[in-house]
Amino acid sequence: MAKKKKLKIAQIAPLWFSIPPKKYGGIERIVYYLTEGLAKKGHKVTLFATGNSKTSAKLFSVRRKGLLQDNIPWTDPFWNLENLSKAFSLSEKFDIIHSHLDLWTLFFQELTKTPVVHTFHNRISIPLSDKSKKMPTRLQMFNLHRNNVFGCFISKSQRKRCPIKFKRSWVVYNGIDTFQYKFNSKPKEHFIWIARIDQKKGIENAIRAAEISGAKLFIAGRIDPHQKKYFKEKIKPHLSSKIKFVGYLSQKNLSNFYGQAKALLYPIEWEEPFGLVMAEAMACGTPVIAFDRGSVPEVVKNGKTGFVVPFKDKRGNKNIKGLVKAMKSINEIKREDCRKWVEAKFSYQRMVSDYENIYYQILRLKK
Repeated sequence: MAKKKKLKIAQIAPLWFSIPPKKYGGIERIVYYLTEGLAKKGHKVTLFATGNSKTSAKLFSVRRKGLLQDNIPWTDPFWNLENLSKAFSLSEKFDIIHSHLDLWTLFFQELTKTPVVHTFHNRISIPLSDKSKKMPTRLQMFNLHRNNVFGCFISKSQRKRCPIKFKRSWVVYNGIDTFQYKFNSKPKEHFIWIARIDQKKGIENAIRAAEISGAKLFIAGRIDPHQKKYFKEKIKPHLSSKIKFVGYLSQKNLSNFYGQAKALLYPIEWEEPFGLVMAEAMACGTPVIAFDRGSVPEVVKNGKTGFVVPFKDKRGNKNIKGLVKAMKSINEIKREDCRKWVEAKFSYQRMVSDYENIYYQILRLKK
């Protein structure tokens, strides 16, 4: 078998946080694992990210620090457009450009002959709540460019729900560095919830289940400025000696937070494309109890690494009782099985190899 040549690869990251993020940032952590993994394999990688990023790749920056540090809102695309502009101005230097910047990449990719890979980290479907079923402008743009997009979905569920049929697409599950997550065989008696503070992430469902069962619940997560009112009105009144908010955790503290819990409660209310916290929890041996939404049935092996609970009960209401039942049965799950599942399915090494194979496939197609 002929030895494959080493590639010159551009990784274009969003500029909201550094690479890797100092605290939690799912996309940024994936970009970090991918960049470092490719560099370890001998590829020449250039990372387009914030200037305070830490990487063994070559770093190119249009901005010193993350946008959220300067209170630049998510709706403001301009620095990320500048980042894309600089990356594509150097496109001839690369064999492959891999962008993690969603829609905005489309407007640059056809200005170069260098193949461009997109990873769709965000939902790329019409929300179930949208009764008009009209395709949003963002999706119209993807549809317009669908024959020229090399798209990577992060779950089968995400691809299935996408109304756009790209000419070429793949599914690559996110991966984590399992060595950063210490296995804990002897947890304490509390449950946890962790994510960005947002109703669709199921924080209120987790609290309700904890209240009904009388269980202790520790909550962790980032509160974005536009979510402060929601936290104050909907979450804070429920905090007590049993239900505690522990703040926004750094990577250093995540392993203990996950590992000491009986289970992660993740009763989401949307079709989440992946949900990295589930893999991180299971890497520590902590099973997951989650609603059957989005990628959950792919990430959690029902009855083996946790419980996948139907979102609605027989009366069509949110299935809080199902969460409580699962919480009472959580000791049936072997924590060793959770760790083995993540090592087999969701390691960053597997993710890097999957993307590497896709790069070579695309380059063969381009010949």
